[in-house]
Amino acid sequence: MNGILNVYKPSGLTSHAVVSRIRKFYGVKKAGHAGTLDPMATGVLPVLIGSATSVQDMLTGHDKVYRAGVLFGVVTDTADVTGNVIAESEVSFDESDLLGVINGFIGKQKQVPPMYSALQKDGVRLYDLARRGIEVEREARDITVYSIDVAEPFDGRRCVLDISCSKGTYIRTLCEDIGKKLGCGAALQSLERLSCGSFSAKDAVKLEDIEELYKKGDVSSLEGLLVSPKVLFEGLPEVRIADFYVRLALNGAEIYLKKAGIKEEIFDGKDICRMCDKSGNFFATGVLSDYPDGKAIKIKYRF
Repeated sequence: MNGILNVYKPSGLTSHAVVSRIRKFYGVKKAGHAGTLDPMATGVLPVLIGSATSVQDMLTGHDKVYRAGVLFGVVTDTADVTGNVIAESEVSFDESDLLGVINGFIGKQKQVPPMYSALQKDGVRLYDLARRGIEVEREARDITVYSIDVAEPFDGRRCVLDISCSKGTYIRTLCEDIGKKLGCGAALQSLERLSCGSFSAKDAVKLEDIEELYKKGDVSSLEGLLVSPKVLFEGLPEVRIADFYVRLALNGAEIYLKKAGIKEEIFDGKDICRMCDKSGNFFATGVLSDYPDGKAIKIKYRF
């Protein structure tokens, strides 16, 4: 079986553990996920199965939306409530102060990843170093926070925020930084991923429902839950080429725009497109690059 499964991750399991169960339920060796969720977190975890793993980097790069419960007046070593409390303080701001600070975190910015993360330093996971009491320097990364909306009002200690952001954004760190700006500290109390690219929580399938189908031996229903990787490329510029060029492309050759009669304006500033035959059948994605004889597209993902 091949495809993308939109799983609703329950709290208490690692993303890796969810993928391991999906491998068992689907009887496959190749599977991966698009973006790690902490064990305490819930929500959308797209799992790529079989040949769909080839587009994993495409999916992990998509924007995401989270619902974060934030507890103010407490600081922990993990930036969430699962960690050890290292400081507590009075909460003296009101909702208007909170909204003012939140607005300052919208836009492009630099963010230093937390020590308790799956990033690696010299081949070792940062969280493994953190558990041994070792802290290393982390390079700040470019992120974008598109919006922060209050989903549940501030009650004097806690609020719930809906955060839309780019890849690589650590919500724990964002909430911790908001707490620092307010002068009292903050820790992430709950986290739900509402969407990852085109995959949303309302359409996600619960892990226990997938397991139930597995126990019943309902292979057709399990396969019916899979989505084609092609959905990741909806909205990209479409390039139609003659059968001759389709054969060349499938054999690994670059297709020169001028020779194939492709107008560069089709790309609209992008460098990736949907490659289709003359009937509009989408068979691969192509990347636009400069070659010795001019601009050409070459297959990146084949379907």
